[in-house]
Amino acid sequence: MKITVLDDYQNVVRKLKAFEKVKGHDVTVWNDHVEDVEVLAERLKDTEALALIRERSQIRAPLIARLKKLKIISQLGGGRHIDMDACTQHGIVVSFGPGGGGRPSYGTAELTWALIIAALRHLPQEINALKAGKWQAFPMGTLLRGKTLGIYSYGRIGQVVAGYGKAFGMNVLIWGREPSLERARADGYTSARNREEFFRESDIVSIHLLLNNQTENIIKAADFALMKPTSLFVNTSRAGLIEPGSLVTALRAGRPAMAAVDVYEHEPIGPDYPLLSMDNVICTPHLGYAEDTSLENMLSTAFDQIVAFAEGKPITAANPEVLERKPA
Repeated sequence: MKITVLDDYQNVVRKLKAFEKVKGHDVTVWNDHVEDVEVLAERLKDTEALALIRERSQIRAPLIARLKKLKIISQLGGGRHIDMDACTQHGIVVSFGPGGGGRPSYGTAELTWALIIAALRHLPQEINALKAGKWQAFPMGTLLRGKTLGIYSYGRIGQVVAGYGKAFGMNVLIWGREPSLERARADGYTSARNREEFFRESDIVSIHLLLNNQTENIIKAADFALMKPTSLFVNTSRAGLIEPGSLVTALRAGRPAMAAVDVYEHEPIGPDYPLLSMDNVICTPHLGYAEDTSLENMLSTAFDQIVAFAEGKPITAANPEVLERKPA
């Protein structure tokens, strides 16, 4: 099959062990990011199988209609970036392996913790100052031990981050839906009595929610206004969880004092993105899952799905009705 992989920003796909799975197929890997439908349609005009790395590219109806040879789109995890109705209409199978393969994203959890420490100890600023010949140029950092770590949603990643907080001697406070709170209490953590208490009492708020119709814009300006003037807000989940513009406004108002962000409304962002110009914010380029183990797992699943389809034994089809159609 003619297979295309989009958005391999770090040029690593061909170096993965998983790439051996598509040996013998005609594989094209693109390292840049393109949004122009005309350009993408030209690049993908001969593609039969499209392997995606999470939500880096939007695959919508105008593009899908141009891809006459496309038979399958494959990736690990679900995604709101693919127009399922258009794929089904055009007879394109969409295969989603289970997100995380049933495992937590340890890469995202570890990055969350790295951002927390970096923000509270002013590491990026101090490193840059040291390179400029300055010594201990910023105010003293903040100790984690004894502080309250607020975790919004005690799911797979939230559970791992809670464990990190406990290991660092922090008080862990949980908020989310009742099933999430029940799991947290069963594991010995404290759940907030209400949403207001959660934001008011937390020294650090880290959110670990899936983005869907129920959680979109779930964090609002009123929540930020409750946070301490010394607090830190961390988002390694999805930018769409935050009410548009509310974080920038809140940071300028001093609640929270700092933010550490790995995800954005539209990626990749440009140098004029508002948070990049703020001294009290650390921004990273969506590195949560961009580590060797996670990418190996993602592409391994995506390639397994493509190979199974090529062999006439499709798996994990999100729109199985396409497979049930008789050829014209």
